[in-house]
Amino acid sequence: MESEKDYTKHKGGRPRKQVKRSEQLAVMCTLVERTIIEHKAKAANVSVSEFLRTLGLKGQVDIRKKVLPKEVLQGIATVNHIAANVNQIARKRNSFDELSPIERAELQWIVERLKQFINDFKNYFQ
Repeated sequence: MESEKDYTKHKGGRPRKQVKRSEQLAVMCTLVERTIIEHKAKAANVSVSEFLRTLGLKGQVDIRKKVLPKEVLQGIATVNHIAANVNQIARKRNSFDELSPIERAELQWIVERLKQFINDFKNYFQ
């Protein structure tokens, strides 16, 4: 006799939740009330369902604000500026124009600024 093994097909994808929210609860409200609820949910950075569920169970909703520190925003602005400069240099090089000494110095300055930003970024998040 052959030993038959029970092979199950692994479908992959997202794993099943232990507690699935399968019950639906309808709430009747006016258009103005709905707009206010949606606005408050958006301000709390949660879905309307999560907002109403948390409000009903806990009595209040903690506002989740995703605010990046000022230094990170300044760093992102610096990287965007550097990217624009590098793009201009790449466009000039792709058209087979030679870089002037001023452009070469600017390119070296950009490289140094980028290295400094990377070091600052690493140090900030350590």
